[in-house]
Order: sequence, then C-alpha cells, then structure tokens
Amino acid sequence: MSNSATLSARDRIENLVDANSFVEIGGLITKRNTDFNMQEKAVPADGVITGYGIIDSSLVYVYSQDVSAMGGSVGEMHAKKIASLYEMALKAGAPVIGLIDCAGVRVQEAVDALAGFGEIYMAKVKAAGVIPQISAILGSCGGGVAVSSRLSDITLMDAQHGQLFVNSPNAIDGNRVEKLDTAGAAFQAEAGNVDIVCQSEQEVLEKLRELVGLLPANAAVSAVEEPGDDLNRMLTGFDGYASDASAALTQIADDTKFIELKADYGREMVVGLMKLAGVTVGAVANSAEGVLSTSGCKKAEQFLYFCDSFGIPVITLTNVKGYSSALEEEKTIAQAVADMTYAFASADVPKINVITGEAYGSAYVAMNSKHVGADLVMALEKANVGVMDAAVAAKILCEDDIKGSDDVKQALEEKKKEFDALQAGADAAARRGYVDNIIEGDSVRKHLIYALQMFGMR
Repeated sequence: MSNSATLSARDRIENLVDANSFVEIGGLITKRNTDFNMQEKAVPADGVITGYGIIDSSLVYVYSQDVSAMGGSVGEMHAKKIASLYEMALKAGAPVIGLIDCAGVRVQEAVDALAGFGEIYMAKVKAAGVIPQISAILGSCGGGVAVSSRLSDITLMDAQHGQLFVNSPNAIDGNRVEKLDTAGAAFQAEAGNVDIVCQSEQEVLEKLRELVGLLPANAAVSAVEEPGDDLNRMLTGFDGYASDASAALTQIADDTKFIELKADYGREMVVGLMKLAGVTVGAVANSAEGVLSTSGCKKAEQFLYFCDSFGIPVITLTNVKGYSSALEEEKTIAQAVADMTYAFASADVPKINVITGEAYGSAYVAMNSKHVGADLVMALEKANVGVMDAAVAAKILCEDDIKGSDDVKQALEEKKKEFDALQAGADAAARRGYVDNIIEGDSVRKHLIYALQMFGMR
C-alpha cells in the first residue's frame, strides 16, 4: 500500500484491491461529443477507470474518476461506463465501490451529460438492496454527483481532500467558505451525509477493504467466516460500559473491532457493523443521553432497512428513558420514532435485544422490544423495565398517601421501593414474558453468540 497523500485514479484502484488483481473494462472508451471543438480534446477513458478486482478473496467492481481528464467530469460515455459496470456487478452478485473525484457535469455535453446522470441514478436504484454500494469521496463531489453518492449504502470521505456539496459554500446565500465550509467533512458528517470520516486517502482505502470483509457480496448470501476470537470470551467489567454504547459494542465484537457509522450525526443513537462469532451483525444502541431524538431515530431507521435488505442480523443495546425534549424536536420526534418502530417491526432478520440499563415508557417499546417484534430479549441484572422511573411513578400513584405522611421523604422512598419491586425491575418484565433471560454483564457476548447460533447464523 502506498503512503502517497494523493494518488492517481489508477493508483487508487491498485492500492485498494489485491496486488495484480485489477482487470480494466472499457479502457479505450472516450467521448463522442464534438460540440465546442471537443474533438480536439483528449479525454483518456472518458475520465473514469472501470473494472473489477479482488479484496481478500472477495470480488468487487470499482470505478475511479480521473481528475486529470477534464476534471473527471461526468459526460455521456463516462456515465455509460459506470452504468455498464453496475449491470455486470448485478449479474455477478458483487459490491460496487466508487472512488469519487469529479468536477461535476461536463457542460460541453449538455443534455447528453444530464442523460448520463439519469443512467447512473437508475443503475444505483436497481442495485439498491441487491448488492452493496460504497462511495468514497476523495476529491470534489458536487451537484448531481453528491446526489449519486447518497444513493450508495455507505459513504466514506477523506477529511483532507474530500468536498461534498450540492451548492458550493460560496454559492449559499449569506455564507462564505471562510465562515462555514459546508462542503467539508465535519459539516457533512454532522448532517448525516457521510458515514465514515477518515483523516487521509490511505485510511479511506484501508477502511474500504475492511468494509468489504464485513459486508455480504449480495442480498442472497450471508457474511459468515471462521471466527478468530474466543467464542467464550467473558467481558470483565462490562457493566461499566453500559452508558458508553460504542465502547460496549467494541468489547462485544470479535477481536474488539466495531465500525461505527454516522458517528457525528444523531449522537443519541449508535449504529454500526461488526463480526460476532464470525457472523456480520448490525448493532443499534442508545448513547449515554438515554433519549430518542429525531436524527437518532432516522439514523437507526435507515440502518435497519440496510441490514434487512442484506440479511444482516440486528442486535440492540437498550438504555432509554424517554424522548429528547426541545421545541424543534416536538415538530418531528413522533414521526421519527414511528418510522424507526416500523423499521424494527417489519425487519425479517433475527433481532436480539439486550436491556443494559433503563427501559422506560413507549421509548423502550420502540427500541426493538418484544412488543414490536424482537425475537429474543435479554436484560442485565441491574436493568429496569417499566412505564417510568420508580420515583416519578411513586409520586403519581401515591401522591395523597405521601402528602398525608408525617415523614414525606421516608414515605416516598417506601413507595418507590414498593413500585420498584412490583413493576420496575427486569424480574417483573421477565415474569410476564417480556424478557426472556436475565444475564450477567460479563456474559453478554456469549449469550449473543448463543442466540445467533439458535437462529442458524453460523
């Protein structure tokens, strides 16, 4: 692997796939347009290198836009090459990786170029949910190309050289790039348009290889390999990670490798991919805030549909006490939670829930509970499952008794304990069949593996 900060379009492919495995397709194709004396301009491969190669024994199809050939702009034949690559990838049942470095539409080709964008969009829509699509933004990705990148399943971005925008920062009313770089990785990641931000081009290519190893080749096969980690590995001190979802999932994952997606968007929710006993699983978890937010629910919803499309089992770590409370949230939160609930309830893949802390009210119900279709629900010994926090419930249920007491504080504590014993603990939910098993924190990984094996994922 090269250590160059910026590679050519061909070198990017060679650095991505296994050595000597890339086979180019359509290398002699170039423009047909002759308007504006275009016949006088050389555009090698029409600004995009297309072909297939191998990444750790997995077949992948790759296109890499060549910024040295008319800025890698999208023209008629450029687009046809990408659309044709998609047709081959669909027949082969293999992922498509796009290495994006593009000046946008080739203006000289006018409506032919626009038709090309439509061909790319259509090809990506036909491939959605059938083969994985990954975009890596290594340079400029603007206008219609930005729309194309969002039709992919996963988008990565080089924080140094990548630029993602529909309108450039200086074209936005009241903004200048010096004021706010809306095309930069930080802004786009916070907006939810980028799944993984890398600090260099080389890191992007390495992360792409890692993702190919995690994802199934297509929707008809499972992503399973021989596990390299101990299936009986105990998670010493796991209870201490309950409020840090990303750290908890990292501890659970094979070889402690968890790839978080959209980390800077909807931070109230954590989603990502990992291996568990060699099986690729999707993970959804509440963050330390313990609330459902609009952006967090949207993030989970999109991820759940992706997992369901590719037959990826879903595990959840539930630790939620309610909803984000803000004026703007009140406009959108109900619909966002409803959409996420629908995604959980409609997913046909195995769904396993571990309640790690609090699980209160309808927010808990929406988080992959038994009531909306979870196949197996486990809870840690310290978990609380109920309509609300015991202290709040005690005040509501026993307000008159507490007020009439000589010692209000003591009376409240007694009623709290009474409610806790009857309704709030995981035991109460287990007695009603809403929790299948109460487990110790250090055995979470082992129980999740048992559950996957029970569902035939091995």
